[in-house]
Amino acid sequence: MADKCDLCLLGLIILSSLLTGTSGVNVFISSGENVSLSCNNALSDCKSTTWIYYRLIFLAGVELITLGIKNKDTERHERLSLKPDCSLNIKNVTEEDYGLYTCRQYVNGQKQGPDADVFLHVLHVSVSPSSSSSSSSSSSQTEISPGRSVTLSCQLYSFAGFSCDHWVSSVGVELLWVNQAGVDLKTDSRYQISSSSDQYRCIITLTTTLLNEDDNREWRCQLTHRNQVKTSVRYTVKYSAQADSTTAVNPSTQVIVISVAADAVLLLALLWLICRKRADNKRGTGDSAVKDENDHKGTYETCPFLPLQEPM
Repeated sequence: MADKCDLCLLGLIILSSLLTGTSGVNVFISSGENVSLSCNNALSDCKSTTWIYYRLIFLAGVELITLGIKNKDTERHERLSLKPDCSLNIKNVTEEDYGLYTCRQYVNGQKQGPDADVFLHVLHVSVSPSSSSSSSSSSSQTEISPGRSVTLSCQLYSFAGFSCDHWVSSVGVELLWVNQAGVDLKTDSRYQISSSSDQYRCIITLTTTLLNEDDNREWRCQLTHRNQVKTSVRYTVKYSAQADSTTAVNPSTQVIVISVAADAVLLLALLWLICRKRADNKRGTGDSAVKDENDHKGTYETCPFLPLQEPM
């Protein structure tokens, strides 16, 4: 049920769909977002719908949905769901989700009509490990510091496996690093921007040395198709706070606390002396018999405002 034509033919299908839009639907999405893949050949209900997933490294597809029922044996089944119109919904897209998704209809075991193909291309940004210990994300905010060099890699994962030059020359898809105003950073000599490709990715990297004023600055990797923005990934610089600034105490606050504490000690001492004096006076007013008796018993008087402590 999941057999497919060879990889060369699939590559031609992708190129044709990108150029003409007649051989399938192309969806460009950033990692971390949710996406819904349309099933354009759905019948009256989804009980006949089967979704099959293909990647270049697979010779056969993997059935994600079989006759309207989700396959729980797949690694990402928790992120998948089938919508009422038989579209396939993918939550929190990752760079591993790129590929070809085929919606196919079966009735009584017989394939019905042509397939509906959707090519999912995923845009993802990662930070060079030497620049930050933070993990990458679709909209990352990494704690780094001025004076350090940072390298950001913007990667387009695609089933087609086209080089960056081929994406631009044959398809009209281009990756750009831009600032918050949308200005291409290639026009600024402060940034070193280069491109490279491998079997599944077109990669554009940005390298720069951070300045003090870069705190909270945002850069975006922007994907355009025929000069129209399809998706983008944001990266925000966030500097770490200095340790001494978080632990320092205002000197005037320290003075106030010490002054109040000293005043409290003096007040308690004064009250104790007054109570002691009153107790001594009482001992001096009795007769000698009482005095002798009190010499053994001692004299106790509760002093106002002084807390009594329970015996240990």
